[in-house]
Amino acid sequence: MQRVAADPIDLLRTRTSAKWRSFPADVLPLPVAEMDFPLAEPIAEALHAAIRRSDTGYHSGSLHVAQAFSGFAARRLGWQVDPARVTCTGDVAMGIVEVLRQVTAPGDGVVITPPIYPPFFDIVTEAGGVVVEVPMLGGIDEGWELDLAGIEAAFAGGARAMVLCNPHNPIGWVPDEAALQRLAEIAAASGATIVSDEVHGPLAQPESPYTPFLTVSDAAREHGVTVTSASKSFNIPGLKSALVVTASERSDRVRTGFPYEVEWRMGQFGAIASIAAFQEGGPWLDGVLASLDDNRRLLADLLADELPGVRYRMPQATYLAWLDLSALRWGDDPAAYALEHAKVALANGPMFGASVGRGHARLNFACSPEVLSEAITRLADAR
Repeated sequence: MQRVAADPIDLLRTRTSAKWRSFPADVLPLPVAEMDFPLAEPIAEALHAAIRRSDTGYHSGSLHVAQAFSGFAARRLGWQVDPARVTCTGDVAMGIVEVLRQVTAPGDGVVITPPIYPPFFDIVTEAGGVVVEVPMLGGIDEGWELDLAGIEAAFAGGARAMVLCNPHNPIGWVPDEAALQRLAEIAAASGATIVSDEVHGPLAQPESPYTPFLTVSDAAREHGVTVTSASKSFNIPGLKSALVVTASERSDRVRTGFPYEVEWRMGQFGAIASIAAFQEGGPWLDGVLASLDDNRRLLADLLADELPGVRYRMPQATYLAWLDLSALRWGDDPAAYALEHAKVALANGPMFGASVGRGHARLNFACSPEVLSEAITRLADAR
């Protein structure tokens, strides 16, 4: 498999995105979920071509992106998506908020499963809901699973929706079909809705294939809405394009209930880049997955050699590592210590859930092996 190599650090430091403008030049920035790989050539060419023809107006609607995604989903994910059941918007967070506004009333409980992507806490409240935390069961040593009994109890207690992270950020866990089927049954029994964030789905490693929620059962299709994007898999989050996907008449009403302007939040360049990614980006994505596989294994070796007290479970998907740094005694937020003493920026663990994030941090390993090695050496030297 032809790997995709990360750009050199000097070139990366000329980027103006959040990852490269949030920290001083002597810091290795590994918190923000952006990859250091060069853009896939089909995407770059599509964007250059758009510039050459001054194609910078409003996008033309969801259909062309939806058709491209439908082909990609069928080829790579075994998922039959009806393009007519797709509405695009600006990004995954926007899509989740708008879905929650359709399926909950102000003050309704919405389940999330810490440790979890920090914006989920804000997404729920932005939509008018109340966060109901049902932490993941298990942990780094034994692996994770959804607390299905806890989720069922939350729905019985009045929660009306759940935001599922499939695959899960930050732990890189990929739920299996049986767990998703049971989750759909629980939602159906309570008339609740599962809003499934599947933006990291195509970044699942081959031995742990991700299962789209809407494929697992009629109950999932009836009570599920998926929100996804090319943004993470193809490293184009700044171009603003996401898809809200449904698969039943009940869930179709969620999309058709959106305010008119929700669809028009998609950017023209986001639409163009997404179409190119879905239609022609497969070989590049395969190369990225191979590079990420190398790096997740390299990280395990580096930690064993240089920071043996740090606990890490190799993720099944994503390019994110959830690290238990408690043994280093760097406090509840070891990322703060790492930034000050090692000049390595990690994502703050408690932000992923105060009850489960203390002593933890998230590391982005979508970088060169040299940067990853240097980061672990710096952390080891800071002990």
